[in-house]
Amino acid sequence: MSIEVHLYGKLRRFSDNQNPRRESIVHFPVEEGDTIIDIIKRIGIPMNEVGRNVFLNGEYSQLSRSVRGGDRLGLFPDDMQLLYRWYFVKRGGREQ
Repeated sequence: MSIEVHLYGKLRRFSDNQNPRRESIVHFPVEEGDTIIDIIKRIGIPMNEVGRNVFLNGEYSQLSRSVRGGDRLGLFPDDMQLLYRWYFVKRGGREQ
């Protein structure tokens, strides 16, 4: 199984499609016990470029959150920060 990773802003360069009019999506294999941070590292994205805005299946998430095949992950760079993030509940850990 794989995870669908949507890349935004300067992170788009890690996909095959960098056309700003289209989505930049990569499908990446998921292994048992993987977390968001594992996927980011395997794609090769430097951690200092990943912002606080990480969404797993539409939920604002911590990097330690578990992922599974079929999930959708949205990653925003450090220069695209979420306004009013205090309105979102941040999901995380290994509670999945």
